[in-house]
This record gives sequence, structure tokens and C-alpha cells, in this order.
Amino acid sequence: MTAPALQLIDQDLFDQVALRSRQSDRQRMNFNLHQESDLVQRFLNVMQPGTYVRPHRHSRQGTGEGFECFVVLQGSIGVLLFDDNGVCTQRHRLDAAGPVRGLQLSEGSFHSLVALTADTVIFELKQGPYQPLADKDFLVGFPQEGELESVNQEVEWRSLFDV
Repeated sequence: MTAPALQLIDQDLFDQVALRSRQSDRQRMNFNLHQESDLVQRFLNVMQPGTYVRPHRHSRQGTGEGFECFVVLQGSIGVLLFDDNGVCTQRHRLDAAGPVRGLQLSEGSFHSLVALTADTVIFELKQGPYQPLADKDFLVGFPQEGELESVNQEVEWRSLFDV
């Protein structure tokens, strides 16, 4: 499947993907701007408060670095960074209205995200091509997505941002 010659990134697209994210069990939805085999992954990630992102890191073998870049286009998110023992070492609020709108994580940085407002839209950029079996290295000691404990964990993290 080839990409369209032009893809508008506009409010209509945000609204369409936000609707799908609200209908999703995960309370989030990606809209890929890349093809699976592209060397650069670029996509919109639309998130709702309540979505749980298990702490993970990205690392790549050989072809590029496991960096990840986030820019908030609408709404706001909290980004949590963890050490290898699962201790939260940093937290940052990214908001489309500023003052901080985005950040880039280096390879091997354990992190999680929490949506702080409804219909938050993030533009993400990272090294491709997508490797579904090796894309994420999950941090031990945290619930898996879909487990009851994950709901409580997400609420606790969101509360760190005074929401």
C-alpha cells in the first residue's frame, strides 16, 4: 500500500482519530503517516485519560538508535522516566499551549505516558522500520496492559500532574 501524495494533519484528522480512540478499549489510537517498512516511523498518537502505557524502552540492534521524540499538537500529556529499578526519576508535562510542547528521549530510557486531557494528540517520531516483536523492552514490576492493577497505576501517575 502506498502513501497518499499529501496527508493533511488538521483538526478533521484529529477529530476522526480521537473518536476512534474513545471507542477503543485501550483509549488510544495511532494514525500512521509511515509505511511499516519505512526507516523513520512518524505517526499521530491520540490518547484519552485512563489509557495505560506500561513503562518501556526502545533499543535498536544496528540500524539506528532507539530514540523517541514526542510533540504535543493538542491537549497535554505527562511523561514519566524511570530507572532500571522502576523508580520514577523525572516527570514532565507536555502541553500544546506550552511552555514545554515536546521532548526527545535517548535510546534505552524507560518511560511511560499519561493523557492529562481528553483527545490529546501527540506527533511521534522514532527509528524504523517497525519491529513488532522487538519494539519495546518492558520494565519489570509494573502491571500489564488490561490488568486491574494497571487502572490504579494510571490514576496514581496522572495524579502526579495535579489533574
